Amino acid sequence: MTTDDASAPLEISGLRKVFGDKVAVDSAELTVRRGSFFGLVGPNGAGKTTTLSMAVGLLRPDAGSVRIFGVDVWREPAKAKALIGVLPDGLSVPERLTGRELLVYSGLLRGLDRETANSRAAELLQVMGLAEAERTLIVDYSAGMRKKIGLANALLHAPKLLVLDEPFEAVDPVSAATIRIILNRFVAAGGAVVLSSHVMALVELMCDHVGVMADGKVVAVGPVDEVRGGEQGLEQAFVALVGGHTEGAEGLAWLSS
Repeated sequence: MTTDDASAPLEISGLRKVFGDKVAVDSAELTVRRGSFFGLVGPNGAGKTTTLSMAVGLLRPDAGSVRIFGVDVWREPAKAKALIGVLPDGLSVPERLTGRELLVYSGLLRGLDRETANSRAAELLQVMGLAEAERTLIVDYSAGMRKKIGLANALLHAPKLLVLDEPFEAVDPVSAATIRIILNRFVAAGGAVVLSSHVMALVELMCDHVGVMADGKVVAVGPVDEVRGGEQGLEQAFVALVGGHTEGAEGLAWLSS
């Protein structure tokens, strides 16, 4: 699949989504450049997952547009989705398949021939530490194993853009280190990664750019050092940007009595 070298991997423009009386995403604007590791952060209910769901074609926006390497996600969905690998929030997969069966099946759906699908599935299972569980039904996978098979599924067709919602959640430290190496290599080779996470230390460690969302709006975006400002950490900057407060933590005196 060829891409437009002049186009950004991801361009979100004026994106809006309303559920009843709730404006979940309000005119969101984001651009992710080639070779960028982009973190998207925000408190619960800020609109991160809704934004990413619209960006990858899982949820139709009420207004705005999304382009993947210049391809409009909602006008040319098949072409756009061929360029992206997605690890969504609350991943749902066919639980009565084994890990290997899931990857091979997904590969065939993506247009890979069976030999290539089998070869890539075997390699991904090995790298993700799932080789010994390749014949285990996914219904019997732990939360961390499900996260890893979901990431393997996102990588299988060699996408140009990865959109990952909490990819390290419930993953053990050894596997997390392996995943970080894979993602850094992917970015170094010219791909782009969009990562949503609540763990500020992880975003600071891995990402070069960050967007902060609050109340459905993008309230800050830019290089990590620029967004956090000065010598403060990203977590402190994040609390200030989203209007959070920690005063209540001084209460509950009965806990320390």
